[in-house]
Amino acid sequence: MPSLSPSRAADFKACPLRYRFRAVDRLDEAPSAAAARGTLVHAVLEALFDLPAPERTPDAAVALVPGRWAAMLAERPELATLVGTDDGPDEQAWYAQAEALVHRWFTLEDPTRLEPHERESRVEVEVDGLRLRGIIDRLDVAPTGEVRVVDYKTGRSPSERFEGRALFQMRFYALIIWRSTGRVPDLLQLVYLRDAQVIRYSPDEADLLALERNVRAVSAAIERAHESGDWRPSPSRLCSWCDFRALCPAFGGTPPPLPPRDGVTAGSGDLVLDAVDL
Repeated sequence: MPSLSPSRAADFKACPLRYRFRAVDRLDEAPSAAAARGTLVHAVLEALFDLPAPERTPDAAVALVPGRWAAMLAERPELATLVGTDDGPDEQAWYAQAEALVHRWFTLEDPTRLEPHERESRVEVEVDGLRLRGIIDRLDVAPTGEVRVVDYKTGRSPSERFEGRALFQMRFYALIIWRSTGRVPDLLQLVYLRDAQVIRYSPDEADLLALERNVRAVSAAIERAHESGDWRPSPSRLCSWCDFRALCPAFGGTPPPLPPRDGVTAGSGDLVLDAVDL
């Protein structure tokens, strides 16, 4: 069954070749210190809610950092090479940056007044033969029933020009929730920790129906690319940060031969889901 996540849908919309490298070829991407820091901050904010509400203080959150980092290293030992080595940032400075992001979150939300309904929640729904999937950082449900979807971002908030692109992920989650529960979430909230900004958006059924049509169009375009083998690049300013530049024809590279279809890639199967979107 075709399956799509917001991250891979956004990949294809931005650059079909980047989508191919990630979802079809499944090429490895070099881990970065910034991405690891983002994952660490997400883990800390998730674990903080295991504490009783009165104990959810900035100091308690910062105290979780070493333990969460140790757990990450136990799962992925290669991350140790990202920090405190000749090729990576100074370990003390890297920890300080992570702690600063955690502290900044407390200026935006008060965890002593929050009891999340779900954290790091995997959600999915099938809509007319297309499976939509994702991972939600936090889902809040008020005593009066209102639903809020929250996502943490450790990067900088986008300009108004790119705000709609940033909200695509959140609207995707809202679509999954609506189609699986029958209720449109009341509020979508993006929390940007680098510059302490919050973007809020209230979707409605018309908005989510339009998104559903868009997602179907993306899925159909992915299937056509699979059938034709045409995964053309879409050069943009984002190319500067792409791990696949050396393989991209737009920069003189040559993509590897396409692997045989095995029913696992998006457009015809399951996708690897991104836990963190910086």
